[in-house]
Amino acid sequence: MKKLLLILFLFIQIASGQQSPHGAISIACEVCHSTSSWQVRTDAEFNHNSTGFPLTGKHRFTLCSSCHQKLQFSNTSQECASCHTDAHQQELGTACARCHTTETWLISDMKQRHQQTRFPLVGAHAFVSCDQCHTRASSHRYAGTPLTCIACHTSDFQATTAPSHTVQGFPVDCNTCHRIDAPHWPGGFDHALTAFPLTGAHKATVCLDCHTGNRFTKLPTICYSCHSADFASTQAPNHSTGGFSHDCITCHTTAAWQPSTFDHSATAFPLTGKHLTAQCQECHANGNYQLHYTDCYQCHSGNFQQTVNPNHVSGNFSHDCMTCHTTSAWTPASFNHASTAFPLTGKHATTECAGCHTNGNYQLTYSSCYQCHQGNFETTINPNHVSGNFGHDCQTCHTTIAWSPAAFDHSITAFPLTGKHTATQCSACHTNGNYQIQFTNCYQCHQADYQRPTDPNHVAANFDHNCQTCHTTTAWIPSTFNHDQQYFRIYSGRHQGLWTSCGNCHQDNTNYSAFTCLTCHAPTETNSHHTGVSGYTYSSPACYSCHRGV
Repeated sequence: MKKLLLILFLFIQIASGQQSPHGAISIACEVCHSTSSWQVRTDAEFNHNSTGFPLTGKHRFTLCSSCHQKLQFSNTSQECASCHTDAHQQELGTACARCHTTETWLISDMKQRHQQTRFPLVGAHAFVSCDQCHTRASSHRYAGTPLTCIACHTSDFQATTAPSHTVQGFPVDCNTCHRIDAPHWPGGFDHALTAFPLTGAHKATVCLDCHTGNRFTKLPTICYSCHSADFASTQAPNHSTGGFSHDCITCHTTAAWQPSTFDHSATAFPLTGKHLTAQCQECHANGNYQLHYTDCYQCHSGNFQQTVNPNHVSGNFSHDCMTCHTTSAWTPASFNHASTAFPLTGKHATTECAGCHTNGNYQLTYSSCYQCHQGNFETTINPNHVSGNFGHDCQTCHTTIAWSPAAFDHSITAFPLTGKHTATQCSACHTNGNYQIQFTNCYQCHQADYQRPTDPNHVAANFDHNCQTCHTTTAWIPSTFNHDQQYFRIYSGRHQGLWTSCGNCHQDNTNYSAFTCLTCHAPTETNSHHTGVSGYTYSSPACYSCHRGV
């Protein structure tokens, strides 16, 4: 009945020219109203999806009149701003859904949305409410919000007193020291960006220990500016009286002021051996650390003067201690004699220095043996070196192994020794101590051997004094004469073995230039063989003239 009355009411209004309170909406009343109540049905009864604006979230429970004011249902705007007051004053446009949802007007997942802006939210910013940056004072301004830290952190900047950012004129780029990825507001200044990177103990030092008086700009970078007290209070060694450089890192490190080390190899006097463990003041006496000398004598003059074996002072030794000494110890010392004109070999290598350098004379300039071995030279009697007028060049016969035995190399003379000569006593040839012999033939020594033989008699036969024609140095006898090559074949050919002595042919032992063939060759033999031979005579010279090669 109510439905009929409603339809009738609407029909009357239309017929009388009155408009529907809902405008030109062309849907049946029962779509929204019921006969049991004129109140608007819930969304469960009205399918808003058919309108092109589905109701979700809080919209599902909102009264129709909240959006359809004055009960106007046709041509209702679907823009959020038509119902929701634009608190952003048109800075963000009308697309409220970019930040809001129908579930709640509060911003949802703002961090993710903010990443699409020029100011992504990281660190502590991700947990800050929007109005802390987009403040009420700016009427919740969102467009054109400053991107610099100081825009929000001015109060932090001004309130900081350790150090005072305003007094020191700190830059307003807060990122220089502060980190936005920290949960709080701690300082995190990277000192490596300055001209003074922090290392060692400096890394754990409180800023104000160096930045006194809250001074953070134009600070000196040398160590002395902070460590002048350490410099002045150091006594071993005393830095002030020693005139030490203010460049502390020469000896110290940032790990700690002590212990310290000095690299002496950076100077002209690197430390080696015992010098490595010597106390600094042992050389740098009276706190003198400005030494410029580098030789040993300045420190070791006492050692130099006290040494008596050998006596360095009277011996006029050089002050170049390293000629004999090393940095391992002052003693034992050793001198490299090979660096002189007289290298030491053999027994010389183990001879005490004073054995040659008598009376402390170490300035010897001679290098021959005689200067030291004159006594040996004069006392030697086999052979007698003095009467034999021997040369003073002892090395001709002697070596540095020992004075005796001695050996003379006769091959350097005009008469090299061979055979029995090599084992003959020198005096056997050099009679009466005569070692200045100039002759080189055998006869001078072997005259008696020459005169002694009777078969053949060398003297009567007027043999040549060139003994080597028949004899060798192996022995005087047996001797050999090369008869085949020089005169007549008797050791080979038809005469081999047919004679027993030289006298078989040379019957006059005083004249070996005379010989006979007729003793063995009778006329009856030779005549029959020479029948018809022109110029044949039965004589030895005739035989030799034709048959010397038989």
